[in-house]
Amino acid sequence: MSRAPVRWTYAFVDRPAEHFERACAFWAAVTDTRLSGLRGDRDEFVTLLPDTPRADACVKVQGVDSGPGGAHTDFAVDDVSDFAKSALALGAGLVAEHDTYVVLRSPAGHPFCAVPWQGETVRPPVVDGSRLDQVCLDVPPSAYDAEVAFWSGLLPGWQSLAGSLPEFHVVRPPAGLPVRLLLQRLGEERPAAAHLDLACADIGATRARHERLGARWVATASHWTVMRDPTDGVYCLTGRDPETGGLPAPA
Repeated sequence: MSRAPVRWTYAFVDRPAEHFERACAFWAAVTDTRLSGLRGDRDEFVTLLPDTPRADACVKVQGVDSGPGGAHTDFAVDDVSDFAKSALALGAGLVAEHDTYVVLRSPAGHPFCAVPWQGETVRPPVVDGSRLDQVCLDVPPSAYDAEVAFWSGLLPGWQSLAGSLPEFHVVRPPAGLPVRLLLQRLGEERPAAAHLDLACADIGATRARHERLGARWVATASHWTVMRDPTDGVYCLTGRDPETGGLPAPA
């Protein structure tokens, strides 16, 4: 089946509705953006608009009514129905059909949306040495291989690559699209989840800036630092090039 390309990508910050305003304030600050008007039946959606002239938004915040929240990706396409049909044929589940967009769920249980492309083309710039550029899908071991196959098959023109560690797999978009996927195989069987990653030229400097804005340090690993935002949502600061998204070349 021939599949039309994804035209744009959005990373969604999903947080409990009672913490929606705090999440909006924090993520607008760290991405150097301003809030759009509220949307949705319960005013549960907001877009983070870049202040840079001509740059297009690629991050949104959603207040969710149940659970701790997490993250998901929206794929902007020319034909929402065709994209959804392709996803269903590859093993996705249908969650909801709305007037202009479709909510789906991957084989492992990760939610994602197909939305109409609105002409977005210009990626926002790096902000103080960092860029929110990745949604990390945390996948239970039993579903990992099928999940890698699903995302690799769904996204034409994206590169499907082994990650820097055996438990990672990268699905990288063509140049110019702002959000990529990282699949992480969990060490135990538990429900699928997702979190946001930022690429950082200097993890320590970005951590200090985020802590001044109300974030908390959780743990440090070899190439990333785990943080919690002011709403207790987990995200990671990763030692990748903010311009390219790739790991730095060995010294």
